Amino acid sequence: MLSRSGVFILAAATAALSSPVFAASLPAIKTTASNQVPACTTPGRLGSFLKSRHPSLDRRFEDIAMYYMRHGEDLGIRWDMAFYQMVVETNTLRYTGDVDADQNNFAGLGATGGGVKGEYFKTVSDGVRAHLEHVLMYTGTHIENPVAERTRKVQEWKILVPYRRSIRGPLTYTHIGRKWAPNDRGYSADIKAISDVFMRSFCNIPDPRPEWVALARGERGKAVASKQKATSAPTIEVVDKPKLDTTEQRSALGAGSLIGLSQSAKTAQEMAASETPTVINAVDDKKQNAEPVKTAMAGNQAKQLKPVEGKCRVWTASYGGSKAIIIKAPGNGMTNFTVLDVHAGKEKREADAYIAAYAKGGKTIGEFPSPTAALDKAFELCPEK
Repeated sequence: MLSRSGVFILAAATAALSSPVFAASLPAIKTTASNQVPACTTPGRLGSFLKSRHPSLDRRFEDIAMYYMRHGEDLGIRWDMAFYQMVVETNTLRYTGDVDADQNNFAGLGATGGGVKGEYFKTVSDGVRAHLEHVLMYTGTHIENPVAERTRKVQEWKILVPYRRSIRGPLTYTHIGRKWAPNDRGYSADIKAISDVFMRSFCNIPDPRPEWVALARGERGKAVASKQKATSAPTIEVVDKPKLDTTEQRSALGAGSLIGLSQSAKTAQEMAASETPTVINAVDDKKQNAEPVKTAMAGNQAKQLKPVEGKCRVWTASYGGSKAIIIKAPGNGMTNFTVLDVHAGKEKREADAYIAAYAKGGKTIGEFPSPTAALDKAFELCPEK
């Protein structure tokens, strides 16, 4: 917490660091009507920004901005600035200091220098939540059952109370920098520099993964996350080629590992053999008891569909398109409903590719104008307990 990636940067603090002008260089931590994350700052654009700075970025971290948005909006803070702080702390997730990448520690929590590695978090989602909770704690907000042990200890020690009382007005990210990295006079300036680069170069590009915004904000997902707060969701296992890295996650859509990115292919067979859609496990096993529901079918057909009996699970997967279909398939003793984002005009080809690679024996049961509409229908077919 007192260093970048656990390495102390020995430099004398300057008078400018404590001046009101310098303190205003970074925004307040809590969001208000006049202090919002810029609309162009989306997880997809931030993901592209990370890849531009670190081309060999670990695939586990490709969707990390989605978790910053998810947990940041839940906590009501400027998560974008915390994301830029993470870039500074981890050297764009290269982890060149005391903290290692497998710790999922994105802010050096508990890393106090001299080889002390700090805390370990089970998932990327947990590590992001721990970071943002620690940031929010600086404002005086009490964090119930914090993810990080460091957060719990600092709250119990009450060491930040005098500091907060010395500050007039809202606490800003610059104020945090004075305590987070007291020996680094350029800490806040570095965070601002990262922010400035993103705003200049990436803020106006087309969003490469617009569906990540919907995933971060899913209302049903928030309910699932609350219900699953005490336990992580199951790890995704995909056995077809190519072999995929998977990470268990505790997140808003019930959990999932965001696995890889897909590219265009000429045939369904090529896609099945070579592409990896983004796959997210959305909900745990459930038993169903609900009334029949309707779903819109491709070709303007309509069909009565009933919620399944027994165990089922909702998944999401994406080839990057704005439309969505629902694929129903058996597997592992349950019925799986996959909401697959597809490109307009390529619905059948991408559905066939997905079924061939990841949903053997599956079939398309509905086509929808948006992933949100499809996800709503999937939860009707596989309702929460």
